[in-house]
Amino acid sequence: MTPTAPDPAELRRSYERASLGESSLASSWSEQLLAWFDAAYRDLGAVEANAIQLATVDEFGHPAVRTVLAKGIDERGVSFFTNYDSAKGRDLDARPYAAIVFLWPAHERQVRLSGPVSRVSAEETAAYFATRPRGSQLGAWASPQSQVVASRASLEALQAAAEERFGDGEIPPPPNWGGYRLAPEAVEFWQGRPNRLHDRLRFRLDAGEWVVERLAP
Repeated sequence: MTPTAPDPAELRRSYERASLGESSLASSWSEQLLAWFDAAYRDLGAVEANAIQLATVDEFGHPAVRTVLAKGIDERGVSFFTNYDSAKGRDLDARPYAAIVFLWPAHERQVRLSGPVSRVSAEETAAYFATRPRGSQLGAWASPQSQVVASRASLEALQAAAEERFGDGEIPPPPNWGGYRLAPEAVEFWQGRPNRLHDRLRFRLDAGEWVVERLAP
């Protein structure tokens, strides 16, 4: 017998782990994000600390969101890699602006970023692709990402064909595969607090300069 699912409205907790004040905030959004990311990575309770929820909009204005893995965080922005022919790739080609969220529940924290998105260079894509496990490299060639496939068996057949194609040789990035970088115009750091009076501090780009603002929860 399937147990009765809990009522979502009855699930609640008080966030009391930490606080976030202006005096403790790093001097730049990238420094603050890297500090929180490092803390999440080192926490044994964190799984896939680099997971982000990526929100895009297609040519018709329809939104979509999915989880991907961030593969670069620096002062230029946050980068990730994908098949350019995927749904997210098509969205970003049509409307090169997106929002992403890092969520670390164990630390009662999230970070929201939004801004324009552009493709990274072919050299950067090749350098990252070379670090991927061989199975992941083959998967990038095999998968017609976001397209309908007949079965799991057909997908595995595509993987086998890629293995046969490259043998033991070097595997280059597929021509329709590469990276994107979101260059944020706004970055909000959210720290859970008791009574839902959360700390929300936002870095916002204003006329080429970053300003810091506190937002009401």
